[in-house]
Amino acid sequence: MDQSTLPPHVLIFPLPLQGPVNSMFKLAELLCLSGFHITFLVTDHIHTRLLKYSNIQSRFERYPGFQLETISDGLPEDHPRSGNGLMEMFDSLKTKNKILFKDLLTSGKLNLDSRRPVTCIIADGIMGYTCDVANDVGIPIIFVRTISACCLWVFFCLPKLIESGELPFSVDNDLDTPIKSIPGMESFFRRRDLPSFCRSGNLWDPSLQLYLPESTENPRAYGLIINTFDDLEGPILAQIRTLCPNLYTIGPLHSHLKYKLSVDSSSPLTSSNSLWKEDTSCITWLDSQPSKSVIYVSFGSLAVMTKEQYMEFWYGLVNSGSRFLWVIRPDSVTNNSSEIPLELSEGTKERGYIVEWAPQEEVLAHNAVGGFLTHSGWNSTLESVIEGVPMICWPYFLDQQVNSRFVGEVWKLGLDMKDTCDRLIIEKTVRELMDGRKDEFMNRADQMKKLAKQCLSEGGSSYCNLERLIKDIKDM
Repeated sequence: MDQSTLPPHVLIFPLPLQGPVNSMFKLAELLCLSGFHITFLVTDHIHTRLLKYSNIQSRFERYPGFQLETISDGLPEDHPRSGNGLMEMFDSLKTKNKILFKDLLTSGKLNLDSRRPVTCIIADGIMGYTCDVANDVGIPIIFVRTISACCLWVFFCLPKLIESGELPFSVDNDLDTPIKSIPGMESFFRRRDLPSFCRSGNLWDPSLQLYLPESTENPRAYGLIINTFDDLEGPILAQIRTLCPNLYTIGPLHSHLKYKLSVDSSSPLTSSNSLWKEDTSCITWLDSQPSKSVIYVSFGSLAVMTKEQYMEFWYGLVNSGSRFLWVIRPDSVTNNSSEIPLELSEGTKERGYIVEWAPQEEVLAHNAVGGFLTHSGWNSTLESVIEGVPMICWPYFLDQQVNSRFVGEVWKLGLDMKDTCDRLIIEKTVRELMDGRKDEFMNRADQMKKLAKQCLSEGGSSYCNLERLIKDIKDM
């Protein structure tokens, strides 16, 4: 078969966590719609969860050019891969996965008669070793980042922060001290808005060491795909371009895909690639609630809280008088086993609904939802932006501290409640978002929603950047 007539063959390798895997499946489907052959590489651990909880098999059946391939992350199956175990996963990827990745690319296993050998790799930029392998085997690589541009820029500036003496600082120091060495953020950024690992007071902190090389690693790739859009993060994107001039901002990815599928009428619109089992009964509950009356509460797939924090949130939500839909993952509260106070169970019965996992995009798009109490993960933030839902931010770790500052201070799309977990503050903040300043936040969220939708339609920035990405991969 003449291979030169075959479409490009792209290998996509996401960071093995729910958020990045989720985004990259959307990117894979966008490239499938352009007729590309895609090999989507996941770790065995992620593969097991996908088969158990998602409709990934049936969803990609209609793309004959798509194949799912697995690789080991080098850890035993029962390893938690979350919380403190997260750094062990990164170490294992860098040392053990690197060798396996090279073997996979050189083994001929991916070269079927019906497709070319891999012509381009798209990998998560935090896995810098994939660039070494790509260079070794002579395949062009494009990095992708599933975090916000504003957080990526903070990572890029870590060496500057150390040079200027702004890092390290100890947690006893004033967290409201302004940070001055991040160009474009001098007027509003504080110590408490830095990624959580910056508080360790220790330059040898493993997380800090992991993100320190970002400004030299990311520019090594042919280009950088970011799940964002120009109207949201324009000023920061201009800063990133000083180091990575070839940026493809093609977000919000989940909406971009929906838009393309709606244009291509032969395509079904439903997709789930959740790593948890979704409870859709909450949609039925939402159907019976008044418009914009419910605050949706979810802290994502990784955040963990103590029993005390959990009770403060519960009291705050019940006492706010607001209706609430709350996602509580089975593993999200540490040592959680005691009687529920009567006032909480009564208040919840009256105005609340609790599930272990929810179909989040559908929930945020629901007319009954008027606010989102979120951990400020980037996927959640973008999903909120595109549905015009104002946010209360309670960040957990990594990029979330940065995102929550931008939501509250820069984009004015909600309130940043970081570093507090007190029932009175929670009650007051929920009332402010859902009642006191409801119109102000709704108007602002509506404006941003319009801009997000414009960037996806023909001629918009994300639309044009995806076209350019497709052309560049074809030309490789």
